[in-house]
Amino acid sequence: MENSFIKDRLVHKFQENILGYEEHFGVLSIYANKEYNLKILQYLHDEEELAFRFMKDLTAVHYPDRVGEEITVTYLVYNMYKGVELRLNFSIPINNPSIFTATKLFETSNWLEREVYDFFGVNFIGHPNLIRIMNVDEMDYHPLRKEFPLEDQTRRDKDDEMFGRGGDFHFGNMNIKAN
Repeated sequence: MENSFIKDRLVHKFQENILGYEEHFGVLSIYANKEYNLKILQYLHDEEELAFRFMKDLTAVHYPDRVGEEITVTYLVYNMYKGVELRLNFSIPINNPSIFTATKLFETSNWLEREVYDFFGVNFIGHPNLIRIMNVDEMDYHPLRKEFPLEDQTRRDKDDEMFGRGGDFHFGNMNIKAN
């Protein structure tokens, strides 16, 4: 199955709700209206000629500079019969990061959606058990959003010199001065 066939079928079916597409390393990426995520996934799953019936992955990326579409939710679906992957991207605003759940269509999405919720704060509307899966319940933020530092700035038990942040470096018999 050619990527052009998949793209043409999606553009024909969903018209202006397909916002763009590109291909990297043989994998077609479709950018679409977030309100149609479940309809597009259902179509790809049910349409006999497409038969994308396995979800390989589901993740998100935070793009803080894209006003109104700061978070992109990405689905990687797979046609096992033809060995074809397809990447679907839906951008959502950070002030209301909501998109429909795919748990009734792909059982795999249950835990993957919980992970995206946990790390990015995406609300999957209709998810049967949208709770944290890896972080503690007391955590009041979503750590993979870029507005949060990668490490706890209040910790006093780390020696910055051990992590290459300041001080002199010693490699064997060489001493290197830090800037």
